[in-house]
Amino acid sequence: MTESTLNANVDPAEIGKFERMASRWWDPNGEFKPLHELNPVRANYIDEMAPVAGKHIVDVGCGGGLLCEALAQRGAHMTGIDMGTAPLEVAQLHALESKLEIHYVQNTAEAFADTHKGEFDHVTCLEMLEHVPDPASTVKACAELVRPGGSVFFSTINRNPKAYAMAILGAEYLLQWLPKGTHEYKKFIRPSELSAWIRAAGLQVEDIRGVVFNPLTKRYRLSERDVDVNYMIAAKKPL
Repeated sequence: MTESTLNANVDPAEIGKFERMASRWWDPNGEFKPLHELNPVRANYIDEMAPVAGKHIVDVGCGGGLLCEALAQRGAHMTGIDMGTAPLEVAQLHALESKLEIHYVQNTAEAFADTHKGEFDHVTCLEMLEHVPDPASTVKACAELVRPGGSVFFSTINRNPKAYAMAILGAEYLLQWLPKGTHEYKKFIRPSELSAWIRAAGLQVEDIRGVVFNPLTKRYRLSERDVDVNYMIAAKKPL
């Protein structure tokens, strides 16, 4: 694997953001608090759509390992890939402390897919597409990693005025849940765009759900109708 191949679909500025926050990845009250609160909702949805126990799953853009550990606790054989050195070190250490066997690899989705085509029962790629220069390329790589009949899960942020108001103005500036500059509006992805990339990669869209935050209960829930801000898409690779 050449350096140019490894770094083909990587934004160093985006990697740097998460490198600087890596030591606080597992702090439920820190910068990653929204991810901690989202994680059970996402893991439940994945497990309901495609039961994970005993399955080989790769999490693309795994960061500090929140989803990897949640699915490993449900019996999945987890691999996590990411291009951030510090987040992977945090993930490996936390898995050791949690007594979980998770295989972490520093790699891009594209380079990893070159050598692991069709090796996984399911693939997850959550809150990652809005941080790479070419998200369609990542979607294609995820499709290559999953075996025929397997499922692929994506989550990202819609691109519209409401999403800008809530995900950037609200979360980063008003409520300060996330560091300013975590997201760039132009990198947000409409469901129609993501669905088109999924179909172009040879996958079938199975389900789309919004992920909605209730400010009164301070909890996230799935919605069949409201995909205005955060949303998840479940796709399947035909047999």
